[in-house]
Amino acid sequence: MSSVILRGLTKRFGDETALDGVSLEVENGQLVCLLGPSGCGKTTALRLVAGFIEPTAGQILIGDKVVSSPGRTLPPEQRNVSMVFQTHALWPHMTVAENVAYGLLVRKLDRASIASKVSAILATTQLAAFAGRYPAELSGGQQQRVALARALVVEPDTLLLDEPLSSLDANLREEMRFEVRRLHDAYRTTSIYVTHDQGEAMTTADRIAVMNAGRIEQLGTPEEVYDRPRSEFVARFLGGSNILRGTALDATHVSFAGIPIECCGAALAAGAQVAVCVRQHDIGISNHATRPAAANAVQCRVVRSVFLGGARDYLVEAPDGTQLRITAAPNETFAPGASVWLTLPPERCRALVS
Repeated sequence: MSSVILRGLTKRFGDETALDGVSLEVENGQLVCLLGPSGCGKTTALRLVAGFIEPTAGQILIGDKVVSSPGRTLPPEQRNVSMVFQTHALWPHMTVAENVAYGLLVRKLDRASIASKVSAILATTQLAAFAGRYPAELSGGQQQRVALARALVVEPDTLLLDEPLSSLDANLREEMRFEVRRLHDAYRTTSIYVTHDQGEAMTTADRIAVMNAGRIEQLGTPEEVYDRPRSEFVARFLGGSNILRGTALDATHVSFAGIPIECCGAALAAGAQVAVCVRQHDIGISNHATRPAAANAVQCRVVRSVFLGGARDYLVEAPDGTQLRITAAPNETFAPGASVWLTLPPERCRALVS
């Protein structure tokens, strides 16, 4: 296994810049997720690391070896990289064991070594009982485990995963998130995982690189990027966030809907226009007749109430017309039109860079 380093990586397709000066280090044995919406450059970055395309500028290193630079790109087969795609890409005429063994046969390992390695990986991926079955006889989740086993059995320096769970249904996707993480913990292969799904990134990654318009907006652990977003884009993309806009009154307070809101994060400059994010589930909602004693209390009107089983989703409107969404317990019931008080914990109100 080796680290993967991107240095000032840029890729242009004609006049379009798909990747714009991206620098990133994936440490040996780490799993880093490239998370972002369609068109943000994450799949382009993965294809560059795989060697399918050549960069316009910048370098890619695997270990201490430069594998990509403008005018010199090492072919994929010389990088010791495995890739798992959105589709399982299994040979339909081969059994599970034959699919998994294929990469070892190409590498001309002896039969005993192939049998030993295939047996071990099928046991780890819980596929031993399916060794003699064909892909069409497997569920979607089982097929994706075969694809993972085939990628890992050749002991790559780097494992690349391109939206590997997107073709599965919701329940299988959730189950396979944990399977991907379990296999990573078992093999510790240096991995880059591309996804647009926040849940997948939070479950599988050691670190998340949130991408937007060809650049990395923020890099950190799942806890860091979720709890301490540095931009409005990151706050909105990762989880349900309300964005409050107002004028800074001092270093820690912002005027919102005529109320001074205390927030955390960077020190503010009085008079500056500020965006503050607060997660939907962090907001308290009540129907007290008078203003609650808690800090950051704002009186609002309920616009919409939706019962979701384990929670209620409220849309409320503040006096200045700003609408906020709140996730509340299912037993907290407020009818549309009702006057309610929101309490926004100061430690959960984070001032944003942009």
